Amino acid sequence: MADKIATRAAYGEFLVEEGKVNPNLVVLDADLSASTKTNGFAKAYPDRFFDMGIAEQNMMGVAAGLALSGKTVCASTFAMFAAGRAFEIIRNSIGYTAANVKVCATHAGITVGPDGASHQTFEDLALMRTIPGMTVVSPCDAVSAKKLLKQVVEMDGPAYVRLGRASVPVFYGEDDDLVLGKGNQFRSGNDVAIIANGIMVSAAMDAANQLAEEGIDARVIDIHTLKPLDEEIILKAAEETGKIVTAEEHSVIGGLGAAVAETTALKCPCRIAMVGQHDTFGESGEPDELLEKYGMTSADIVAAVRGLF
Repeated sequence: MADKIATRAAYGEFLVEEGKVNPNLVVLDADLSASTKTNGFAKAYPDRFFDMGIAEQNMMGVAAGLALSGKTVCASTFAMFAAGRAFEIIRNSIGYTAANVKVCATHAGITVGPDGASHQTFEDLALMRTIPGMTVVSPCDAVSAKKLLKQVVEMDGPAYVRLGRASVPVFYGEDDDLVLGKGNQFRSGNDVAIIANGIMVSAAMDAANQLAEEGIDARVIDIHTLKPLDEEIILKAAEETGKIVTAEEHSVIGGLGAAVAETTALKCPCRIAMVGQHDTFGESGEPDELLEKYGMTSADIVAAVRGLF
């Protein structure tokens, strides 16, 4: 396993690399380029970067206009302001028109930490997956972030990519296959399936290692694309294990847990437990302390698995 790298940092590196080969790429930011890591692209390609100021709704409207004029646009701000403040513009100007805009939102979830409840979003994936035609992606590490971003930029149509502030372990290798809409199984096991995305993939792997010491063989699956959802890998896990624990740095209402539950309820009912934010706001604090307080650690996944047995 390589050093820890934030997915927002990988996004910044990807933009500079992609800018070299894609002269059609335009990047917008809402006065947060140092934080979202779009500042590297701004320095390398100043004629294709626009700082829109603290005006997220306007930024999404401009992004839609540029995309409908033939550009490929990455629009970035914090996830709270992208999915929350600018939702109506994303829905009507980007989603409804099928504009080629990639909303690349950083600082998602509770690991924003000291910025507190106003900046911690647990609703963004739920909101974005309700928009028709919107591809929704939540990579777990730097390698998968770059590989999936490449596919997102090359596809035609709107997408939402969820990126984090904190550095996270790298699980994928440079030669590993990642395909939008197809989950990846990190670990085999037929006693229970742990289905995770984002930073919780790391916690899921830690939990599976601990469970193995207890004699519980846990399968671990990374659902990096929430929409379109890989129903095949989920239903296979439900059929073969009969028990699923979902893990996400997001509300269990409308996110990964809900998507898995919807799929299995309709096509292969099984026992399910959900690890995530349970209908509450966060607070200011250190990321690790907040993850522990709000029940999003490997220990919480282990407890959820035990509960199913």
